[in-house]
This record gives sequence, structure tokens and C-alpha cells, in this order.
Amino acid sequence: MKLIALSDVEKAIGKINPPAGVKDIADNPVGGVGKLLSTGIQLFFLVASIALLTYLLWGAYDWVTSGGEKEKLTKAQLKIVNAVVGMLLMVVAMVVFNVIMNNILGGKFIGPGFTFNIPTIGR
Repeated sequence: MKLIALSDVEKAIGKINPPAGVKDIADNPVGGVGKLLSTGIQLFFLVASIALLTYLLWGAYDWVTSGGEKEKLTKAQLKIVNAVVGMLLMVVAMVVFNVIMNNILGGKFIGPGFTFNIPTIGR
């Protein structure tokens, strides 16, 4: 069986280009890891925000449909309090993360163009 040379493959199927954005990762792997981390952190805060809003609305729905029963009303109030505490914790986490990103890592967290710079030695 003959081995096909690389040039023959390119003639047969053409040049294969990586998807958009992958070239940046190949050229600068540290920047690629930073992009991956920034996307993961943004997705985490998005999912957590949606979960908190859902839990808050669930507590409000339970409150409205409790019908004056003391036990159901207490459970609904507890859901709402837990959702509000969760929101406060998210805000504190975002503020702390923003301070760390701006002052220590030199990145940007709040606003458009979120960047996560990974510190390297000798650059």
C-alpha cells in the first residue's frame, strides 16, 4: 500500500483551516486559557443568576398560593430570604472578583470586553 504524501492530500481535499478563534489559541496558548476561563466564569454567573431569579419567583408563587396556611407561608418566606441572601452573595463575589481581576491580574471583569490575563514569568 502506498503512503499518500502531504501535498497529495492537500491536492485531493484542499487546505484545512481551523475554525475562527482557534488560531488565536494556537498562537498564544496562555491567552487561549484566559479566554476559556473568562467564558466559564461568565457562564457560571449567568446560570447562577437565572437560578436565583427562578428560586425567588418560586418562593413568591408559593407565598401567593399558600392560602394563609402558616407552614406554607413560612416555607415560602424562607425561599425568598434564601434567594435574596444568594443574590447578595453573588454581588459580593462579583465585587471581590472584580477587585482581584483589576488590581492583581490586570484584567477586566465588569463591562464589555471581559478579559482574564494569566500572569506569566518573564514576559
